[in-house]
Amino acid sequence: MTILLDGKLFLAPIGSNPQRVIDVGTGTGIWAIDFADQFPSAQVIGTDLSPIQPSWVPPNLTFELDDAQLEWTYKPDSLDYVHLRTLQGSIGDWPALYAQAFKCIKPGGWIEDMEMSIMWKSDDGTVTDEHPLNEWSRISIEAAKKIGKTFENAQFTKENISKAGFVGVVEQKYKMPVGAWSSDPKMRELGRWNALYFQQGIEGMCLYLLNRVMGWPYEEVQVYIAKMRSELLNRKVHPYYEIYIVYGRKPEANST
Repeated sequence: MTILLDGKLFLAPIGSNPQRVIDVGTGTGIWAIDFADQFPSAQVIGTDLSPIQPSWVPPNLTFELDDAQLEWTYKPDSLDYVHLRTLQGSIGDWPALYAQAFKCIKPGGWIEDMEMSIMWKSDDGTVTDEHPLNEWSRISIEAAKKIGKTFENAQFTKENISKAGFVGVVEQKYKMPVGAWSSDPKMRELGRWNALYFQQGIEGMCLYLLNRVMGWPYEEVQVYIAKMRSELLNRKVHPYYEIYIVYGRKPEANST
């Protein structure tokens, strides 16, 4: 993601002096750590359901075990910036999540969300709707629905953030290639890293949804994972998916 954004951690024009910042679904905490280093005067909080973050962190950063889908306990109008990234498949009610953020962000403060579409594309027709990569996406979407979640939120992020009350909402869309097939140096580097990410992560992505949720036998899931790895390494296929980055501002109290 850092390569994609040319070294930037975010796109929203939050200014040079944010005071209270929340990284929702912080995961390993890597974004929150980098942000806290970049803004040492800010109080940064990373929240997640899993306590997997390191203990050696910048002094202005704390991690909290918290479920963002519950009622937020931060004071209204108290946050300068709420950051979310790649929470697709984890949230049951996106409009409610953005409404909670709107309540807690101070007038003039910002929200930013980066989400991925899990449907695959190609510009040369090598990835069709029937391609195994998109078959996997459809199965994942079906599995998520079974547990009350969705993978189909990325393209609705701008609409949902706007409906929550944020103004000046901006959507930027990027191609994220998988594999080193692009002639563009930056896209080729992105593709290499992304291929590594999928090769290392595909088992974890598939096991829970296919085995635990869809009820596939473990052995069948492993065969399917091997098939997916093979498709991701197929040099005749030139896949990419789209990343949506959306940011918006809470209106000032006296704005109309």
